[in-house]
Amino acid sequence: MVSNTTYKPCDLVIYGGLGDLATRKLIISLFRLEKAGLLENDSTIIAVDRYDKTRDDFIAIAHDSLKKFLNDDIEPALWEKFQQRLNYLQMDLTQMQDYGKLKPLLSPETHVLINYLAVSPVLFKSICHGLQQAGVLNDEARIVMEKPIGHDLKSCIEINDAVSEVFHEEQIFRIDHYLGKETVLNLLALRFANSIFTTNWDHNSIDHIQITVAEAVGIEGRWDYFDHTGQLRDMLQNHLLQILTFVTMEPPVNLEASSIRSEKIKVLKALRPITPHNVEQVTVRGQYAAGFQQATPVPGYLEEEGANPDSDTETFVALRVDIDNWRWAGVPVYLRTGKRMNYKRTEIVINFKQLPHNIFKDSYKNLPANKLIIHLQPNEGIDIEILNKVPGIDGDIKLQKTKLDLSFSEAFKQNRLFGGYEKLILEALRGNPTLFLSREEIEQAWAWVDSIQTAWKTQSLHPTQYPAGTWGPITSDSLLARDGRAWEA
Repeated sequence: MVSNTTYKPCDLVIYGGLGDLATRKLIISLFRLEKAGLLENDSTIIAVDRYDKTRDDFIAIAHDSLKKFLNDDIEPALWEKFQQRLNYLQMDLTQMQDYGKLKPLLSPETHVLINYLAVSPVLFKSICHGLQQAGVLNDEARIVMEKPIGHDLKSCIEINDAVSEVFHEEQIFRIDHYLGKETVLNLLALRFANSIFTTNWDHNSIDHIQITVAEAVGIEGRWDYFDHTGQLRDMLQNHLLQILTFVTMEPPVNLEASSIRSEKIKVLKALRPITPHNVEQVTVRGQYAAGFQQATPVPGYLEEEGANPDSDTETFVALRVDIDNWRWAGVPVYLRTGKRMNYKRTEIVINFKQLPHNIFKDSYKNLPANKLIIHLQPNEGIDIEILNKVPGIDGDIKLQKTKLDLSFSEAFKQNRLFGGYEKLILEALRGNPTLFLSREEIEQAWAWVDSIQTAWKTQSLHPTQYPAGTWGPITSDSLLARDGRAWEA
């Protein structure tokens, strides 16, 4: 294992430490960092929640989570080391006096306090002011904020204002776990370290781009939350727009956080507005009906437990996005995301332009365009779809589509592939803001998404139903078909 001494020991306090995110993702990710030797020896992990539990109770809960979600052996010696870091504190996050309970568990002289907010945003203000009143903060303290940061621009500004009353912007780490994925980070290397792509990454070479984030699951018991949010705000406002900015931004001056954020914000500002005048032509809303998932019958959205049968919330969104700048003029970016789709899949497809002249007409009447396919999940990797000659000596040259396949797990067998949360937690511990969102960035994204919500409401555009286990409503295919294109199969 590789030791790491590039950052000070931390006291990581997880608010909502017994919640779903903490037990399913954060504890698992922290244990993997432990296994990789990437946690400082003296760092501590403190779970905070409202439940009457003891430290031993939390240790048992953490161990059960690892057995259920780790998908790896729990080495006894490693678990012994990890559990020594764990602590639990019962607190009512709405009561200012409760925050004083943290003081005896912290070491401000030697440790950096990291506050991870794995709770509803309605509690963010209380937590910030409680910490301030308890006197546990200093200039090194940081706060990590999980999405959603608001449900529209107005609420996002209110939350950011409340947090900014206590923390400076450089202390605030707004998290989107997609930005920790290896394939998303590899976009920087792919685009800006390889001349074959750097010189062909614009409207002169690229016909269009597709970004798909498909979920096989339904609501999973989150009806109340999701029905007030919808797929546009739950997935597209953050995950898809973040991928979009990495794919289309200009080369940053360097790899500093400010440089990368600046270029991403330029893309968000260049997004063509979606208004009541064009919303019907460039957007599709869908809602899954009953169907089959892997040959198993599943209920429709309106039939889920606790559902409101009159709900008009979308579980599927597809958009044509235009970026009004010099690099991407005339190159549409098609986004789609939905629940209860055929299978789980997140990918980016760069469709290059067709050649203007075909000398192989006798064997291939219409030469298809080359494609660069970037798989984010479930199997991370990159494919390049090209045409090759079929081996043989019997006359005409015959062409066949082939793929140059780079599987990350195969190409980097000696390197451990971490998930998004491991990378982002580690960067928060190190104090590196590069992979986190700035205030301006997230508010710019909300402003654009709000205009879509307003346009849908103005035009009374209701979701079209699609059977569970499919790729969405037929109108999604029409969105591309009217441009003479089709979704990647």
